[in-house]
Amino acid sequence: MNNTTAPRDSLKTYMTDIRRRDLLTREEEAELARRWQNERDESAASELVARNLRFVVKVANGYRNYGVPMNDLIQEGNMGLIKAVEKFDPDKGTRLISYAVWWIKAYVHGCIVRSWSLVRVGTTQTQRRLFHRLPKALRKPGPAGEGSEARIERLALELKAKTSDIRMMLNVLGQRDLSLDVPVHGEPGGVAFRDRVADGGAGPEENTLERQDAAYRRRLLHEAIERLGEREQTILRLRYQAAEPMTLREVGSFLQLSRERVRQLEAQAIRKVKARVMAKYRHAYAA
Repeated sequence: MNNTTAPRDSLKTYMTDIRRRDLLTREEEAELARRWQNERDESAASELVARNLRFVVKVANGYRNYGVPMNDLIQEGNMGLIKAVEKFDPDKGTRLISYAVWWIKAYVHGCIVRSWSLVRVGTTQTQRRLFHRLPKALRKPGPAGEGSEARIERLALELKAKTSDIRMMLNVLGQRDLSLDVPVHGEPGGVAFRDRVADGGAGPEENTLERQDAAYRRRLLHEAIERLGEREQTILRLRYQAAEPMTLREVGSFLQLSRERVRQLEAQAIRKVKARVMAKYRHAYAA
């Protein structure tokens, strides 16, 4: 079996397996959740996870166009489901999946973000929002004969963003569908993009080193976040990695904390992550 068909076949087998499992009724779900909550019955927790795996696949499928292998998205989403099961309270009257979808999305988004360098993803809330919304907007066809600048302006208006942010995020997402022969200002006979591109690209060795450095920085970031406390990790996921980043007040409501306490914990977590990443990075490249 070749390497391209193996992952697809493995995913197909996995999908067939999880679809054989019936969904839980509200009563069955509550009973299992209480067994886990009160008795720490691991078999009950495992059953809750197993019966809801199909929902993880559904969520992960919505992010298949981000260039991350589907298996990775599902695996990370499953971790979010496990976290949700650990914290689920059946006595609040909410079904598990309604609560778990927040955790599943947060973990899937985290997987996507870790696949990009910090610089490429962008740091402002607008840029993070575009990172998740722009791909969907790009799939919608624009007016016939729409030029690149008109397209950027339309997307900026539609997504309530600056044209500069749209241009930056198009580069981040690897949108290279414009021909180099298209005139820069859309005027026939004008200067083409090809004429504005300097032939000064990095060589193979430099490109390899850059990829290795980016991968190393991603690993340092992941390790630094994993060393944070559970609450700090949750705040960073909800504030920076969600498709719809939450406000401080919304995160506070979710975690039952005050807005100010969330702000303090967020600032504390960011300081810790930056300090750990920079310390290791400088040490690794010290002369």
